[in-house]
Amino acid sequence: MKKPDYTILVCNSYRVAGDAQGFCNKQGASSFVQYISEECADRGLDALVTTTACLSLCSQGPVVAIMPNNFWYGGVTKDKIDEILDALEEGKAAEEYLIA
Repeated sequence: MKKPDYTILVCNSYRVAGDAQGFCNKQGASSFVQYISEECADRGLDALVTTTACLSLCSQGPVVAIMPNNFWYGGVTKDKIDEILDALEEGKAAEEYLIA
């Protein structure tokens, strides 16, 4: 099995009990997964896109992290996703949205 070039983590605020109930989920982060997956495929980016448990950055959510680059983005919207992926295609970070 070939490892993808990128793993894109979308915080979906899952808690220990398994329920998605935090800020990122309430802000619609779960809808990002399909959108990011489709955009990556359209752009030829080899990426695995998945949701995560709470990333503990609720005050900056919705949060998306891209590995192995270690780019952490906050306040993510669908419009920002396009800019983030544009930068990723160029091997760069979308600096204005980085939180860590």
